[in-house]
Amino acid sequence: MSSGGDTTLNKRIRTEIAERILSGELAPGDRIPYEHELMAQYGCSRMTVNKALSPLADSGLIVRQRRAGTFVSRPRVHSAVLDILDIQADITSRGEAYGYELLSQKSRAANKRDREELELDGPAQVVVLRCLHRADGRPFALEERLISLASVPKAVAMDFAATPPGTWLLGSVAWTQAEHRISAINVSRATAKTLRIDPTAACLSLERRTWRGREPITHVRLTFPGDSYDLVARFAPPSTPGLPSAAPRGGK
Repeated sequence: MSSGGDTTLNKRIRTEIAERILSGELAPGDRIPYEHELMAQYGCSRMTVNKALSPLADSGLIVRQRRAGTFVSRPRVHSAVLDILDIQADITSRGEAYGYELLSQKSRAANKRDREELELDGPAQVVVLRCLHRADGRPFALEERLISLASVPKAVAMDFAATPPGTWLLGSVAWTQAEHRISAINVSRATAKTLRIDPTAACLSLERRTWRGREPITHVRLTFPGDSYDLVARFAPPSTPGLPSAAPRGGK
């Protein structure tokens, strides 16, 4: 096969594997076919397979482990104040009964505010969600989320009345970068009513964006009643051997 043919084939292999990851067919932790399996499938050399996989590893979509194989990357936060929290797991881990209600779900063209929150450059389609999480029957957090359908096309067919979107995204969609923004806020009367708090009560707002490479995946705003949630991070000097640089913990 010519050098040009090798280049075309490695791009095809790379594109097809990336599409399986981006569509959610391959979830975080799933194994990519072994190199010899890809060689047999595409009728190519090991060098061509390596050239296809290396850019995927460089972009953070896959992790190559010696002898074990190649896997879709699991979520990881770099230099973040706190890890990406699965609210359902957090509530149940504290021995409280988890409750969840989907308040609204729709798919539509992104408006100006959607594009700003997802940092989109042009027209796009999004899934818009509003959900309420409860702990032992009391409102714990109001979730307002946008999901980019260009990055997560399977979201359009998901029934988020059955599965919280954060739980589904963590288990199904690979990402490479996240950003948190935390602030104390007062909320509208409608939000205060949903959270069953006084309209003058302080709340904690946690905004998060996640990306896959340069592709935005989701923007979520979580609003917690001020007395129901703590954000705690324990730090050690980066040079201290044997200690993690941060040990985040969420929730009271």
